[in-house]
Amino acid sequence: MREPKIIDYVLLTILALIWSSAFFNIKIATYSYGPVTIAFLRIFFGAIPVIALCLYKKIKIEAFSKDWYWFAAIGLINLVIPFFLIAYGVQKVQSNLAAILMASTPLSATVLAHIFIENEKINFTKVLGVLIGFSGIVFLFSDNILINENNFFSALIIFFASTFYVIGGLLTLKISNKKNENVTASILIWGFIFLIPITSYTEQPWNLTPSKASTISVIYLGIFATGIAWLLRFRILKNNGLVFQAQVAYLIPIFGIILGYIFLKELITPKVLVAVAAVIAGIYFVEKSKGRKITSV
Repeated sequence: MREPKIIDYVLLTILALIWSSAFFNIKIATYSYGPVTIAFLRIFFGAIPVIALCLYKKIKIEAFSKDWYWFAAIGLINLVIPFFLIAYGVQKVQSNLAAILMASTPLSATVLAHIFIENEKINFTKVLGVLIGFSGIVFLFSDNILINENNFFSALIIFFASTFYVIGGLLTLKISNKKNENVTASILIWGFIFLIPITSYTEQPWNLTPSKASTISVIYLGIFATGIAWLLRFRILKNNGLVFQAQVAYLIPIFGIILGYIFLKELITPKVLVAVAAVIAGIYFVEKSKGRKITSV
């Protein structure tokens, strides 16, 4: 790994922008597509650049190897379920709220890692970070202007979606000896397999007459926010390591709010800003507790 250069910070910012842009595009996609169809199309289009790269680099895709059950489990937990839950929840809440709720992933990861990973035990600084971060989420749920009895459940669903990302991440440790491109291609293939019958039975997307904007958004979600974003993440991890790449969590809620306002004119309340500040502070303390230098972008 090398010391971060200007290009590395640029790539990190681009990754944050791509992932942040997913939320308002999911919102636009829900205008024409159901949540199951959005998850299906996102995985379908996301698989294209990843599989293409594997073929170009002659990386063997092991989706149906002896470890197929790990790929299947990760595909279900890390892709199918959270993609569906986020799309379902965003139907009734602003996309910027989804960005903030999903930014809590490092906090959930800290709690679950303490339980399941021997060398990732919680210390005082981690506890402080988790408490601060989750207090921001709780405070966000007290914003009656944006979260009320009509969409409380939807917001809660999005929050739980982040937990599935964490569980999926823990499962990938079981196949950590395999190439990232192979793992991603394999779990995308299994996600596609899972969603073919579910989508066909529940939403019959071939009967839809979607708008052009929704179709563009769902294609963007697949190719850019899923496929290309994962490949960009691999490059950053390879060149600069996990600590540097983890800083993307600081930027996602900020960009999510800005993009939601620019493209959807979404309301930004004082409680939203306080919640974002708390989540970012919580992530900072969690990362600081690992005894590593945290560099701002």
